[in-house]
Amino acid sequence: MKKRTARYNPIPEFTTIKEIIEYGVSRGPDKKFIIHHDGNGVERTETYGVTLKNARNLGAFLYMEGFKDSKIAIIGENSYPWAIIFYTALLGKSIFIPLDRELPADELADKLIDSDCDVLFYSERYTDKVEEIKATENMPVRRYYLINDIDSYMAEGEKASKEIYNEFVECIVKPEDLACIVYTSGTTGRSKGVMLTHGNLASNVVASCRCLSGRNTVGFLPMNHTFSWVSALFSGFMFSEYGYICENYKEVPKAFEKYSPQNFSAVPMVVEKIYNTIWRTAEKTGKADLLKKGLKISRILMKFGIDKRRVLFRQVHERLGGNLEMIICGGAALDRKYEEDLYYMGMSVLNGYGITECSPAVTANRPDNFRFGSVGLPLPCNEVKIDSPDEEGVGEIWVKGTNVMAGYYNDPEATAQVFDGDWFKTGDFGHMDEDGFLYFVGRKKNRIVLSNGKNISPEELEDKLMTVSFIKEVIVSQEEDTIIGEFFLDEELEPDARQKIHDVIKDFNNNLPFFKRIRKIVIRDTEFPKTTTLKIRR
Repeated sequence: MKKRTARYNPIPEFTTIKEIIEYGVSRGPDKKFIIHHDGNGVERTETYGVTLKNARNLGAFLYMEGFKDSKIAIIGENSYPWAIIFYTALLGKSIFIPLDRELPADELADKLIDSDCDVLFYSERYTDKVEEIKATENMPVRRYYLINDIDSYMAEGEKASKEIYNEFVECIVKPEDLACIVYTSGTTGRSKGVMLTHGNLASNVVASCRCLSGRNTVGFLPMNHTFSWVSALFSGFMFSEYGYICENYKEVPKAFEKYSPQNFSAVPMVVEKIYNTIWRTAEKTGKADLLKKGLKISRILMKFGIDKRRVLFRQVHERLGGNLEMIICGGAALDRKYEEDLYYMGMSVLNGYGITECSPAVTANRPDNFRFGSVGLPLPCNEVKIDSPDEEGVGEIWVKGTNVMAGYYNDPEATAQVFDGDWFKTGDFGHMDEDGFLYFVGRKKNRIVLSNGKNISPEELEDKLMTVSFIKEVIVSQEEDTIIGEFFLDEELEPDARQKIHDVIKDFNNNLPFFKRIRKIVIRDTEFPKTTTLKIRR
């Protein structure tokens, strides 16, 4: 894809999330912001103004309860109240601690103790976990609040004295103030508490919104994940747009049909599922050949600047709500096959690279400047370089910028290990082309190192294998000098998948250097365990 000169959206400069929230509300307090279903299953639409009012009322309540400059944690499913608690913490200079609701109680308790947390909000469905947490020795949490009762807390806050209410509203938040302690997922090692300041988050939101923009969305990424913050919870204030909150990924098909998003954010596994569903539907309805023909025609027409994608693939778009134009993707590598085919169907997959320690976005493809197979160009808030590249230009990705974390909470040794001066060492490998586009190769901790000194990125092999229709999931690993491929197969789509996988690997190996070839096949009966962001726990 030909490189174009980057253009930036006219987004003002902000240095705190409080400034961003208040700016968004000032542009249209009566505009719809969030559509959601409340605890009784009733659809509700919240405006920007009402959302700010709710956060301020909850803030006044917490001030009344004696919690100023406190550490506020949350355990709960995606919901509008989750967002309100988040905004409240950031508006009131408290430190927010988003926890992964899927973790066992003992791991959640460890994080609450490690962060020296003061307040825990929790959803009713996680009451059993919270009871275990309460019984944990040395638990610092002083108060537990049920998210389901948030309306009563806000009502009490609304009755607070004018002095207390104004104290919360007029609270001064500075760029260097700590905004969040975000615990890493721990997919490849011990979970650590990433300290992100208001300045870190604000600079990342501003930079991301200058490079990307969109209209209405459907949000389903877990709210405890930083990707969902920059892509939805904060960016809405920049663009005065609205979105529907899905509790989880299972709601997505119906939500797309009803709310017709123009864009959404996802991890690669979701993009792959959407792509595979399109082809599976075409095969079941006898239209696979028509789909292939349409792609061929679309490619030819686009070469001449003729865009008929939404006409050629009208039925595909209708199944996705009829309005989808853009998928913002991040979190792992994505094979370019998905990007290319979906692009020629009329949907731009804008893949990017990020890491929690960088608030999280580092690079992104842009609507006017993208390259298939890459994770895009560096955002204007940071610099990127490749450290100690090998003969193929592959080395560790290092990042320097205003979005880079303040360090790991209570862990100066771990912090020192990941910094070289101002450069943050991501632990990820990649290379950059002559135009500055970054290509993600894999995690440093996942690298396979053979006795002959050869280095292999398992993600590189996994991405290629995932383009096989009946491979649902795969992990490539090593056992001494043997490369192993472990598979979870779609035996509904292909009843003979267990036999055919051997032929697939034989053909696959023929196109690889000898040292990269898979020598052992393991077939799973169940899918791999995953994080809440649908990443496989390696």
